[in-house]
Amino acid sequence: MSESAPMFDLTPTEEEFMTREVMRRFAAEEMAPKARAADEAASLPDDFLQKTVELGLNFMPVPEALGGVGAGHQPISNTLTIEDLAQGDMSMALAVLAPLAVINTVMKWGTSAQQTRVADTLLLDQFAPAAIALLEPGLSCDPANLSATAQQQPDGTWHLSGKKSLLPFGPEAQLLLVFAKAVSTAGESLGTRGFLLAPSLAGCSFTREQYMGLRPLPLYAANFSDVALPADAVLRDDFDLEQFLSLSRIATAALAVGTCQSVLDYVKDYVNERVAFGEPISHRQSVAFMVADMATELEGLRLMVYRAASQAEQGLDCSRMAYLAHRQAVKVGMKIGTDGVQLLGGHGFTREHPVELWYRNLRALAILTGLVVA
Repeated sequence: MSESAPMFDLTPTEEEFMTREVMRRFAAEEMAPKARAADEAASLPDDFLQKTVELGLNFMPVPEALGGVGAGHQPISNTLTIEDLAQGDMSMALAVLAPLAVINTVMKWGTSAQQTRVADTLLLDQFAPAAIALLEPGLSCDPANLSATAQQQPDGTWHLSGKKSLLPFGPEAQLLLVFAKAVSTAGESLGTRGFLLAPSLAGCSFTREQYMGLRPLPLYAANFSDVALPADAVLRDDFDLEQFLSLSRIATAALAVGTCQSVLDYVKDYVNERVAFGEPISHRQSVAFMVADMATELEGLRLMVYRAASQAEQGLDCSRMAYLAHRQAVKVGMKIGTDGVQLLGGHGFTREHPVELWYRNLRALAILTGLVVA
């Protein structure tokens, strides 16, 4: 076996099995039944975020000394959790997972002071929103060459300027982790760096955005105009952009797996129950083959995501597999969403069935890098 394709075990540990049971039950009881109403209202259910605190997700990677569970960074467990929550609803899952993305990133690459700040701010009995600001408006966004800049001042402080889009919670967040091109006092580029800040700082402004999908998720466009940041706002020098992107690609692909599973489960029942010309439409080869293709493509995607997560868990270079899994997730997610709508015929175009909602959410997979981190 080559080093690029190490062996990995798909058997969940006892802890992972119990966690999955909790997540699946929460998704089935608190997310899926409320997804349509949340989409129509373009807002999360009033009590939803507070209920997620009981899941304890934010506490898992944080050391015990900071009030957490001390489980450390667990890409496999994170991936399984993301998949299970996405099966309930992708928009709600992103809202739950946005603070965890900040926590995972800061616990991995933040200074001791930043880790303490994050723990004190986000590990509470009340849900505390937080989010990562990576994406920028425009036709494309290259994380290695961002338009937003953080100019280092002679005294070591920073001035942040630039625009961001698809930012969960925006001004409602307790903390934001904003990525920008760092520039030294000598004018030299220091690469992409992350800066931890409160959205209430002078120079931060936000505008609510609306999209065809992810409607319940409060997404904002952000403008940072010469925001003054202290010297210790920046993540450690050993921050690895490629590894960060790989972990985010794995997480995004896991969102696709969970949502596509919902599509497949729904259309399987539909084609077996829908009768035309005296028999279920699943008896027609064109329908049966389409469902079989959906199941095959989904299982292949799931294995790719698990392999990437396994490599990350083992401390191996997962960049290649994470990229392939993300690329496949965008492709397969779009196809399964489209085929799901198609299998419902005219019903697929109506809002009577949830398949069109899943289709609209799956369209966002290509532009979610940075919102979630495995």
